[in-house]
Amino acid sequence: MSHESANATLALAEEIHQQTTHMGSTRIMEVCGTHTVSLFRSGVKSMLPENVRLISGPGCPVCVTAQGYIDAASELCSKKGVTIATYGDMVRVPGRGGSLAEARARGGNVKVVYSARDAVEHASTHPEETVVFLAVGFETTAPATALAVLEAEARGLENFLILPGHKLVIPAMEALLAGEEVPLDGFLCPGHVSVIIGSEAYRPIVADHHRSCVVTGFEPKNMLQGLLRLLQILSGSEPELDNVYSVAVRPKGNTQALSIIERVFKLDDATWRAMGVIPKSGLALRETYARFDALKRFDGLDVNDDYDPPGCRCGEVIQGKVEPADCALFGASCTPMKPVGPCMVSSEGTCAAWYKYGRR
Repeated sequence: MSHESANATLALAEEIHQQTTHMGSTRIMEVCGTHTVSLFRSGVKSMLPENVRLISGPGCPVCVTAQGYIDAASELCSKKGVTIATYGDMVRVPGRGGSLAEARARGGNVKVVYSARDAVEHASTHPEETVVFLAVGFETTAPATALAVLEAEARGLENFLILPGHKLVIPAMEALLAGEEVPLDGFLCPGHVSVIIGSEAYRPIVADHHRSCVVTGFEPKNMLQGLLRLLQILSGSEPELDNVYSVAVRPKGNTQALSIIERVFKLDDATWRAMGVIPKSGLALRETYARFDALKRFDGLDVNDDYDPPGCRCGEVIQGKVEPADCALFGASCTPMKPVGPCMVSSEGTCAAWYKYGRR
């Protein structure tokens, strides 16, 4: 961080302190896991006044994935001729039959990829394998999965499949508010998801649930700008929607990416870890592309079963009901080297961020 940038960051932190001098306790949820990590790593969280409490939400895609999905992936990995292609964070998530890393140690084929297209390429060059890509993530990664399906179709690949697991941010925010278990004053909305869906996507949160939303990026200065703007709104009488990340986020988002998602996927009910089934919060392949669905190719797979290991409070952490330190396993029997739940595994997981940056 340059000297000029550091000074601007400190000035914003001072403005936030001045803004909150006469405000009561304020609870703000950062929806995005990347925000959670950035807030800790940059020191922004430690700059905030005591009456501003940041609460981590269900913004880590690995963490909100139901246990049944992890178990289904492990089951597929044990099948002869099947290769699981996945982003790295999924490999160490514990399942009831062990993690994918353990399945690989037992002889299963697990390939870590950096994009969905890498999985398509692997399927193309290894026709003897059935490659199943774990399609996990929010709207940020869904366009890439959709393009991978379209490419597999164009190339006539019969050995490329996806295990659908994409989820949508807005229905999860609405489900949290509808539950009324976690009192929230406003949301710090994720920059990268908003690049796709647009800032106006949060309008129902403001109009229907009367909670203010501010879209922001991930640099310390931008996060503080977002927090300051949200606190300014909260000091007024009416909820508002604003976007301080206009350099990347447009009101209607990336219409081309949204069109590609709509072409390949349809809305579907989805099971979230600890949150149950949230209507129309997931993406399923349209009938036109159903032949690429691993759930249809392999009978008996259940991705909707949910389960938390005994003592693990990951499900409560992702809903903002508790903080990682409230879990008796945190930092004791559950560490990044020996994780019990997904929140300690993922690079965007709240428990992993707390363990690495926030334990003191």
